[in-house]
Amino acid sequence: MNHVLRGLASNAALPPELTDRLIAMADEDVAATLAGRADLSRVQAVALAARVADSAVQLVRTGRLTAADVDPLARPDAALALLERGSGTPEQARRFAVDPLRERRERLAACPGLPSDVVARLAADPDVRVVAELALWTTPDVAARLAGHPHAEVRRAVAANEATPPAVLAALATGEGLPPALRCLVCDREAVPFVHDRQCGRLDCDLLPGASCDGSHESTVHDMHQAAIRNPATPVDAVVGFAGNPSMLLRWALAARRDLPGEASARLAEDPVPGVRADLAANPAIGDALIRALAGDRDPDVRRGLAHNPNVPLDVLTGLAGSTRIGSTLLPRIVAASPAEAEDLARSSVPAARMLLALRRDLPAGIRDGLAADPDAKVVKALAPHPGFTEAQLQAMTDRHGAQVAAGVTANPDATPALLEALARRDVPAKKALRAIARHHRATAPALLACFQDSRARQAAAGHPALPPQVIVELLGDPDPQVAEAAAGNPSLPPPAMAELVPR
Repeated sequence: MNHVLRGLASNAALPPELTDRLIAMADEDVAATLAGRADLSRVQAVALAARVADSAVQLVRTGRLTAADVDPLARPDAALALLERGSGTPEQARRFAVDPLRERRERLAACPGLPSDVVARLAADPDVRVVAELALWTTPDVAARLAGHPHAEVRRAVAANEATPPAVLAALATGEGLPPALRCLVCDREAVPFVHDRQCGRLDCDLLPGASCDGSHESTVHDMHQAAIRNPATPVDAVVGFAGNPSMLLRWALAARRDLPGEASARLAEDPVPGVRADLAANPAIGDALIRALAGDRDPDVRRGLAHNPNVPLDVLTGLAGSTRIGSTLLPRIVAASPAEAEDLARSSVPAARMLLALRRDLPAGIRDGLAADPDAKVVKALAPHPGFTEAQLQAMTDRHGAQVAAGVTANPDATPALLEALARRDVPAKKALRAIARHHRATAPALLACFQDSRARQAAAGHPALPPQVIVELLGDPDPQVAEAAAGNPSLPPPAMAELVPR
């Protein structure tokens, strides 16, 4: 891999004539980068696809090539990519519907807007994997027809399709109104009863670990039930009975349903599996009484899930913040806090609760400035990137808390060039601060040069347009290939230096 040429291929300031020269000599890595350029013309895209065949798919997916530019016989993957975007032709779809390679028919089955005759052919495909892929993405009427397919794998796919009519999903979940499936992928290949060894060493075997069939196709039916439970279009009345199912996976899937009724929620709140209770705790469907009950759960994952529930009362959240490691995550309930609630949180005696509020980036000036003077470094660290601070305020934060808040201060969009320079030139600057400075739009050349002492910051600084041109040219020969690549992609790299990198 030529890192310098790959970096140059990403350079936003690359002149068109150098883009042409890069196309003429591109390998797969350079071609992949060139294909992502926003300024690539259609002529250049066609030339790049001719140079590196694998780039055609990427060029199709970014809209650089159309059906007129792609020969399906020479570039079948690119033609399928067009169909996946909905921009292929009916003739191309019909060709792939009878393609001898199952993988291509399977890809076609997932494409939108297929002609009805193509859909009919795929629904009758001799390979059930093609039919299942169609069932997963097809329209409501076709999904309804495939729900009664004799193969359990097709029914599993229908159960996962959100376009499947609710009544059909209910039938798949309960088994009512549908004839039993006759086959599954397991009994297609093995004599039943059969349980697939989880440590199977056969190279030609693609059955899932633990897949089993005793004649009832139980592992596939289980997966179908799980898909139906997770499908938001499935009526909840058809799946609430799974709250008492022996399968942990089915109960776990049910716990995340956003329309879960109270009786099922109460039952799942007593589930012996912490993961089930944790997903239930994060579910906005549960009521206040259950929220308060789960707040006393002994498992930290359950309490952490509850903290992410958008309906958790603030007093409960404050208690959780003081007893549970929630992390530096902006929680939905904090985002939704009213001005009065934000005031209350800012005055909380629990530092972790104030920290959660400090993660917001739209705080009123009064609350923002009050938290800036907080005695707890974790609060100030969370607040430091908040826009609107003056240089004096940011400097005061670093004076009080030092390296603990330096990275947050340097990530602040309003940090001044002088402050960035001062923090970069400290005797022992924080590594995270240097990395933030190297990416800061206000960073100056002196600050960027100071960032070179950290390897990761050096890489980011090498691509910063404020770096002096002569330094950028020197970095092209850096022993770290990532640094050299970043320098080649720097838009401040002088055009003559760019030209020297690309042989004629």
